[in-house]
Amino acid sequence: MTLIKTLAINGEYITLGQLLKDENVVSSGGQAKWYLKENPVLLNGEAEDRRGKKLYPGDKLEVAGESYELTKGL
Repeated sequence: MTLIKTLAINGEYITLGQLLKDENVVSSGGQAKWYLKENPVLLNGEAEDRRGKKLYPGDKLEVAGESYELTKGL
């Protein structure tokens, strides 16, 4: 059974690159670009490699062995 982390986002969306930085998967946007080319990331069950991809509440993400579900923050 996989534990799904819930991430609350403030605002309408967050970019994939920003989420990777916020979760300490990478430390910079350039590193995010490289990371996404070299490592599988699934967004709602489909491969995604664009760091500027907008993620919205309800999206599900699998990255670095972790599963996330995005929710709307306060």
